[in-house]
Amino acid sequence: MDKRITIRDVAKEASVSISTVSKALNGVDVVKPETKKKILEAANKLHYVPNLMGKQLKSGMTKMLGFYTNSISGPYFSPLVEAIAQEADKLGYGINVFITSNKDVVMRSIMGNVVDGIIGFEDYINEDEVGLIKQKGIKAVFIDRKIRAETIGSVVFDSQNKGEIATDYLINKGHTKIAYITGFTGVYDSDERFEGYKKSLKKAGITFRADYILEGKFEEQAAYESIKYFMETEVDYPTAFLAGNDLSAIGAIKSLYDLGYTVPDNFSVVGFDGIELLEYFEPKLTTINNPIELQGQCAVRHLVDMIETDAPGKSLELEGELIEGKSVKMIMTEEG
Repeated sequence: MDKRITIRDVAKEASVSISTVSKALNGVDVVKPETKKKILEAANKLHYVPNLMGKQLKSGMTKMLGFYTNSISGPYFSPLVEAIAQEADKLGYGINVFITSNKDVVMRSIMGNVVDGIIGFEDYINEDEVGLIKQKGIKAVFIDRKIRAETIGSVVFDSQNKGEIATDYLINKGHTKIAYITGFTGVYDSDERFEGYKKSLKKAGITFRADYILEGKFEEQAAYESIKYFMETEVDYPTAFLAGNDLSAIGAIKSLYDLGYTVPDNFSVVGFDGIELLEYFEPKLTTINNPIELQGQCAVRHLVDMIETDAPGKSLELEGELIEGKSVKMIMTEEG
């Protein structure tokens, strides 16, 4: 069995003290550049691998972050986790990914010092779970869930404002009969987008219609079925649909096509999120682009700041942007 190369071997090869090697390998600035160069060359020559476990025991840190979600379906998981992993790596951390709806698994990992903090991305988190995180003093950042406490931060988009802007956009195109395809009640971004829609209607003096609210569940198939049923039972059609996310918008457009309608000639459709899948979809969807990669990067930076400096949790709100596609038609108003 090959002998494990230690820091003592590197010191001997470089003809310096063990403490000098330790300082050089840990980035302490007191080591002269030429000495550091000699030490790094010796470490590479001997194929020295630092004892991370020893470092962790000394610092009390694992240099690992936990990312947990209850689902990897949909177009959001891959770009988000990739952005999180890359940003963590830049800051000297690794990532443990937990795909579970059982919070106990995640909590045990924290309490067992497997990770230094967690980033959560899931549909629902209840008050009891938030209370436990607060009680244990766990450093946590939640994505798309607006929570703030001493050890808890969050990164969200300005969903209510952009729900209002998306609806304003349709109204400015002449639409006054706008149906809305919901996500999930009780989920932050879903509720906020819906509130923005209602706020825009009220501002424009347009009466809110409960019969124009369709349940889409943020899913393509659910939106497809909801549109199909709506079009078969509604007698007073809207001219436009605002979908709670892009998957719902895609499901709506497919359902309308299968019913013999085209977008935007017969109906206009606007989505939310700006997912990569839209690059391959026709017509090009008008949507609110929420750069989820940036959301992941901000979550990592905030979590690491809380871990390393004991900074308090804060709620970060990022701005989305309306991207105009070819799924909305200008219609003439009665006055026009």
